[in-house]
Amino acid sequence: MAVKISEASIWQGESATIHRRSHVGQIEGSRFGLCRNESKVRVAQIGLRCVHKDATQQGCATGRTAFDTIPMCRDLGLLDLRTKESTYLMGRSTRRRFLVSASTIAGSLALARRFGLAESPPIESSDLKPWYTKPASQWVDALPVGNGRLGAMVFGGVAVDQIDPTNPKADHAAGPVPTDPAKETLQLNEDTFWSGLPVDGNNLDAKNYLSAVRKAVLEQKDYHLADHLCQKMQGLFAEAYQPIGSLHVDCTHPGQVTEYRRELDLASATAMTRYNVDDVQFERTAFSSAPDQAIVLRISASKPGQLNTTVWMDGPLAKSVKTVTGNRLLLTGKAAKHVAGAGHPGSENQVVFSDVPGEGMYYAAMLQVDVEGGPISANGERLVIHGATVCTIVLTTATGYRGFDQKPDTPQPQVNERVSKQLDAALVHSFPALRQRHVADYEKLFLRVSLKLGTSSAASQPSAAQPTDQRLANFAVVPDPSLLALYFQYGRYLLISSSRPGTQAANLQGIWSYQVQPPWSSNWTANINVQMNYWLAETCNLSDCTEPLFTLIEGLSHTGARAAQETYGLPGWVTHHNIDIWRAANPVGMGVGSPTWANWAMSGPWLCAHLFEHYRFTRDREFLRAHAYPLMKGSAEFCLAWLIDDGNGRLTTCPSESTENDFMAPDGKPAMTSAGCTMDMALIRELFTNCIEASKELGIDEDFATKLDATRARLVPYQIGRYGQLQEWSVDFAESTPGQRHMSHLYPLYPGNEITPRGTPELAKAARTSLERRLANGGAYTGWSRAWAIGFWSRLADGDKAWESLSMLIEHSTNLNLFDTHPAGKTSIFQIDGNFGATAAIAEMLMQSHTGVIDLLPALPSAWPAGEIKGLRARGSVEVDLRWENGKAIDATIRPDFAGEYRLRVPAGQKIRSVVNGVEVPLLTQPDGSIGVTLQAKRIYRMKFA
Repeated sequence: MAVKISEASIWQGESATIHRRSHVGQIEGSRFGLCRNESKVRVAQIGLRCVHKDATQQGCATGRTAFDTIPMCRDLGLLDLRTKESTYLMGRSTRRRFLVSASTIAGSLALARRFGLAESPPIESSDLKPWYTKPASQWVDALPVGNGRLGAMVFGGVAVDQIDPTNPKADHAAGPVPTDPAKETLQLNEDTFWSGLPVDGNNLDAKNYLSAVRKAVLEQKDYHLADHLCQKMQGLFAEAYQPIGSLHVDCTHPGQVTEYRRELDLASATAMTRYNVDDVQFERTAFSSAPDQAIVLRISASKPGQLNTTVWMDGPLAKSVKTVTGNRLLLTGKAAKHVAGAGHPGSENQVVFSDVPGEGMYYAAMLQVDVEGGPISANGERLVIHGATVCTIVLTTATGYRGFDQKPDTPQPQVNERVSKQLDAALVHSFPALRQRHVADYEKLFLRVSLKLGTSSAASQPSAAQPTDQRLANFAVVPDPSLLALYFQYGRYLLISSSRPGTQAANLQGIWSYQVQPPWSSNWTANINVQMNYWLAETCNLSDCTEPLFTLIEGLSHTGARAAQETYGLPGWVTHHNIDIWRAANPVGMGVGSPTWANWAMSGPWLCAHLFEHYRFTRDREFLRAHAYPLMKGSAEFCLAWLIDDGNGRLTTCPSESTENDFMAPDGKPAMTSAGCTMDMALIRELFTNCIEASKELGIDEDFATKLDATRARLVPYQIGRYGQLQEWSVDFAESTPGQRHMSHLYPLYPGNEITPRGTPELAKAARTSLERRLANGGAYTGWSRAWAIGFWSRLADGDKAWESLSMLIEHSTNLNLFDTHPAGKTSIFQIDGNFGATAAIAEMLMQSHTGVIDLLPALPSAWPAGEIKGLRARGSVEVDLRWENGKAIDATIRPDFAGEYRLRVPAGQKIRSVVNGVEVPLLTQPDGSIGVTLQAKRIYRMKFA
């Protein structure tokens, strides 16, 4: 079958090279052109050839293509004409196989232009590949793949001396160790695999202490007593995210491994490992497919019969591994009944196991190995392959999880049956089809945004040709903006890979964790971390990926209603610091937790901010009506009841904690609990404001909105302290930890929008003073905290300070695989929030819209004199492309989803020369200096600057 493409022209005389990969990665040049100004595509003298083993079958064309025609083969991979590098998916290492999906591409481009939608920006694949010349010797150095539910860390080799996989408390080495590149390990996770079961974690005696806490703070000013009483209100600790186990593939070779390389291709969400042994190249390809809900690993040799390997599985919670039907392995086990988290008083019995169904869920992992060119046989708990050419492993997992409010008592046989059916469903497809389906699904999200920083010349950016760990090591001496572009896209990749509709929300480590007792239980820590995970979602065009967060909030509204009633005797719903898969909403701590984290009660309003932000970015009224507003209202009802008079006619919160920070009490000793911390006031004021706006938009609940408005007017205002700083507490206490990593009082600057340099200059100046003081005293020493600082500097329109913090993040808080790190003893802990927060902050440097104005290049650093961003999203449901040179905006494209008036602001010293869609749009200067324009829906508007 051939597809005719007509009405085409060459793309302004510029040709791009199709890279046709052979099995050893060499390329053969051929030319094609795309016309940006037409709705059709012309393929000029491509000269591609289908070499399918049966080229006469239906769907294949043989020989060279005719001018303007493209061969189609339904059984092969995908050549995407939107990119400058084609992807060849090889069913056999000796044959090149490809599918050119021309009709789809041409149709997509035509629709994009017709309806004013964004074209998928071109991706330079070489700029999107973190790569290395050695295997990962530690878990934290491996490369992550994921589909939202199933995650794997791909080592590209194994440690010569491995840890004991049967010991739940065993840990990896604190530093690099010798590795064997001929072997492979994929450490596995499934997002519903957690310890424990649903329990009521509330302290039923807690409400009896509430009035005493308030008296201690507001009347007695005895903050130490308030801390002690708060501990009496604490309930049970949350549970922990658990590892499934590991897949091992041990290859043996007669010679030494040379020319080793492992990489993660962000453009296709695929991990690759390649090396040579004598004249044979070996290649391993791994990905986690969302369409087929499976992890796929393919091992191939460039010459027939050279693949000799053993496949096996293990895990710290596994109870059994056995072979099934000759080419399958089944691993089964059971999660712990309880895993004690950080600060838990039961440290002497940290992991509690039970054989009772429902006291910890059963789980299963099953794989099938298909071999080309050689036999496969079972040897005990392992599968052995001799003299093969290709080996394809497809693996999936299942757990006994039945919902956050259901006991996980699904019997092991049912879990086994479920995983077997999932595997059968995936195996309907061949490897080329599995990979094509995976890439096509992933590209729908990833290709929405592209970013280039620095010059466009490859010759001027030789760093992309260096291993990524070397680029990181050199960064302090040779600052590399292009590495920040890679880091930005890596953050988007991680969110796509850890949060998809229907999955759990991304936790502290996304979906990747190897420990039974992971740091902070790898749960959803809700005093910044889970929120920071989603800061990038809307601006970076991944709005689809927010659905798991909203589902999490929906569940919390139920457990949180119980927490509000049982812990405080109040209406509405409330959540605190720690959340697990069972939607724990109570204050944790069991009487020993520090109130500054355990008793912090404001995560509900913060989570609700994401609901309304989603509406602001999408203008989805049905989402606002059916989902967001009811949840926001429930949280506001709690806050209305939670507020009390401070004795001076103002409304305040008490007890109140500034997240994980303390202050110097009048006796000169640190204390934690007070009233009306700045963040409390900011979150409640924001929630009330959003509810009022939603009420007006939906035309409902006028009386409730009026009540919120009157209450909002009485809230304790922001205050400026003795140093000119924005006060963290309602009293200008001395700081006991001036370099605290949390900077919660700056929330109204970012990610909130109440403090802005133009709208509230005095408060913005005070916020800057607070930030400077915090950083001068050693703050932002963790990756996520440094990411927050970048966001603050961006909102303060200080691009060079933002770049300074970005540089520090790369130099001090970024692991060689680009994971964000948190300092901890001998090694660093992976914590994914810093990746997401920094990605969001880079977007903030290039475009902001939180004030109702689309602000272009608001915090461009001098280190980025040239660049281009495509596909960013602004509030109002607008998509923006922007290009700049010599520190000045050159041109921009705006694509609104709705008709209406929009306001634009350009960098200082520049003006908008024109906004054009066929004809020029009138430009109306606003009192604040922004430019107002009236735009039509689904149109493309091109901006020029002077």
